[in-house]
Amino acid sequence: MLIATFGANAQETGTINGLVTDVNGLPLSGATVSIKFLNKGTMTDFDGAYTIENVEVGTYDVTFSYVGHETSTKSISVLEGKTTQLNSSLNESNTILDEVILTANKQPQKITDVPATVNVITARDIEEFPSFNVGELAARQKGVDFVRSGVLGTGINIRGFNSAFNAKNLQVTDDRLSTLIATGLPMGSFSTVTKDDIERVEILLGPNGTLYGPNAHNGLVSTITKNPRKSEGTTFAIGAGNQSVITARLRHAQVIDDKFAYKFHFERSQGTEYKYTDTVYVGTKSYPELELDRDFDTQKYGASLYYKPTKGSEINGYYGHSNTNNIGITSAGRNQIKDWSIDVAQLKFVSKNFFANTYYTWSNTEDTYAMNQRTQNYVSFIENGFSEQEARERSFTEQWFPTGEGEGIVLQRGAVFKDASRRFNAEGQYNNNWSSFYLTLGAQYQLDMADSKGTYLLDDGGIDLNQTGFYTQLEYKLEDLGLGFLLGGRLDNHELYGSNFIPKVAVTKKINNGTFRLTYGKGIAVPSILNLKGNLFGGLVLGNGEGFTLTDGTKIEKLDVETINSYEIGYKGKLSDKLFIDTNAYYNQSDNFISPLRNIADAANGNFVTHIGDQPIGEVIEGSTGAFVLTYLNFGHVDTYGVDVGLNYYFDDNFRTSFNYSYFDRNLDKDDLANDGNLDGQVLESELPINTPNHKFSAGVHYNNGKFYGALYGRYVQKYDFFSGINVAAETQDQDGDGVNEIVENAQVGRTWNYGQLGGFTVDANAGYNFSDSLSLGVSLTNLFNAEVREFVASPVIETLVSFELKYNINFFKNKSVAIN
Repeated sequence: MLIATFGANAQETGTINGLVTDVNGLPLSGATVSIKFLNKGTMTDFDGAYTIENVEVGTYDVTFSYVGHETSTKSISVLEGKTTQLNSSLNESNTILDEVILTANKQPQKITDVPATVNVITARDIEEFPSFNVGELAARQKGVDFVRSGVLGTGINIRGFNSAFNAKNLQVTDDRLSTLIATGLPMGSFSTVTKDDIERVEILLGPNGTLYGPNAHNGLVSTITKNPRKSEGTTFAIGAGNQSVITARLRHAQVIDDKFAYKFHFERSQGTEYKYTDTVYVGTKSYPELELDRDFDTQKYGASLYYKPTKGSEINGYYGHSNTNNIGITSAGRNQIKDWSIDVAQLKFVSKNFFANTYYTWSNTEDTYAMNQRTQNYVSFIENGFSEQEARERSFTEQWFPTGEGEGIVLQRGAVFKDASRRFNAEGQYNNNWSSFYLTLGAQYQLDMADSKGTYLLDDGGIDLNQTGFYTQLEYKLEDLGLGFLLGGRLDNHELYGSNFIPKVAVTKKINNGTFRLTYGKGIAVPSILNLKGNLFGGLVLGNGEGFTLTDGTKIEKLDVETINSYEIGYKGKLSDKLFIDTNAYYNQSDNFISPLRNIADAANGNFVTHIGDQPIGEVIEGSTGAFVLTYLNFGHVDTYGVDVGLNYYFDDNFRTSFNYSYFDRNLDKDDLANDGNLDGQVLESELPINTPNHKFSAGVHYNNGKFYGALYGRYVQKYDFFSGINVAAETQDQDGDGVNEIVENAQVGRTWNYGQLGGFTVDANAGYNFSDSLSLGVSLTNLFNAEVREFVASPVIETLVSFELKYNINFFKNKSVAIN
């Protein structure tokens, strides 16, 4: 930074003030304004205004930055005793190095200063993607395992060990957990947020538990919605596509006065899943899923009221609701989701130095059921002479077991899932900076109140679990040397697992046009309530919160907290004026890894489950013999490692190309019997499936000239094996070396049909035309060339999906824009 003149008296000072807006004149609240030469700075208030006092007389470069916008630097001369006005209008970011993000440190920070790999899905990306399913954009990000299970179903995983019930990355929306209460799974289509209200999505790779707590151990996905003060207007959108897809959306945002602003949104989407039926086996005989309903629909709405008690603070109240009907894939078969609703109420306070947040989440369903178990129940009645009507009615809760000629007993094999779970969260945070020193200090509290009404949990009277976390993060920046240091720590206390310490250390170094980083972070995964207290299908799937005993005396320990220690080196910067790179290499050390569902009984050799904790299994689960029990286990120690590379080349402001590559692998200690998943005395490679390809890459071209926009994107996922509970998608193989192929492609394997490995090559495209500032029409094509690719277990081949979207924006409030110099 440069000083042209200096006053003779160091005490001679003046003041700088001004407004920071976007190119439309709308104020940017929370923009960073800094004079790096003097280590002075501030943030704009909710009118986009700022003031920096006691600035020594002289000429300085002042830097302006804001999330999703380009950083701007302007020169100004400060005069003694005078107030000098300096306004700035910031353009939306066109290159990855100009991005300012929020999620990494819970405050605005330029992406090159963040000691982590970060992917950003911007508002422009979302606006130019004419599909109601924003999740598809995750397929275009580096280091992300994207899967599609159908028309509606999309999901992501980060850095390996995927499963049909994947909770290995934490997802948040506007500072609230976006996960189901009892399972810890991402809400996905259950989210209460609509596409048009999303400002951006930030995806952080690697552990982020210091600020966000348990289960952010592999990665973090943060969705940030629009502030009505910067997004006034009304948006109408209608869309349609094959598979009978129809969607309609409405969003409205308005500033009432200097104190109040509000927004609301609504969406209704529906369609029909691909024609696919998962096979249900009773012994070796196959049956189709009973009463399979392939139609899906989602309805969601929400509203926010923003109030400014002072110029430098804001209170935001939010309520959102969603209701969903669809097919959900689990480790034990598919679920028919019936009217599963989510409600969220949130109250949040934000100011320059203080942040307070509290919210309450409701989860409700009465009629959701497991199709696999219900089909088995139905078959047991039909094959024993019961009428069609009685078999269907009783199949929701009972299974018939014949005991003799025309005789039998009924066992409770409930297929219905009820849920009336609740969650309460609260957080308080203080942050400040003194010259080059930055402090963040906070505390979080969470109370989970799970209630399955006795259907899928051992929860007579409900299950309440609480956890509390205290965190701090310190940053120190030596601007002259281009060095940055970060030290963070979190003490997390769980009602069942006591205290765990989560540290993070990072060093960044700016060199020419880029930044190197070296990071160590620890993450933990606390078992979900389902992991601990699950009771599905009359004890065929059980949580492992107490431990088990087998007939031969083998003791299986109860689940412990999973930990991961991650070491990462990375670089992001310019390789030339037009070529940008963001790359990393990492090494993870996992202990007490929480496995997918595994069968711990060996009935063929007379080794049954006899006890759950200290109680006989028959007393806990009426009628259970312990002959087949799926549960979750801790593995001993697993090392994983990988590389992610992202390249972006900008031909000009309108046209760019991108290339992403990721490599992932693991080391499994075969001498550690804690890694013996099936308890047969030997550790096999297949006992801890990474369920992730070793290699994957994608390449895309993106064009936007104001009127026309478009993108063409190719994605290759190396063929890979996938094991999750009863689900198998793998090539033919001899797992234990006995000369017999336990896994056979295109054949029955255990209780499912194995169609072979997942993965392949697909091409997606989207394009659109802006007829005016208000009216646009777009089209999206998934799997453009209709390649025969299966992306997930218990899922169909993903055929070409086509969707059109017509959008109309009305901005009644343009004349309210703030004029700036």
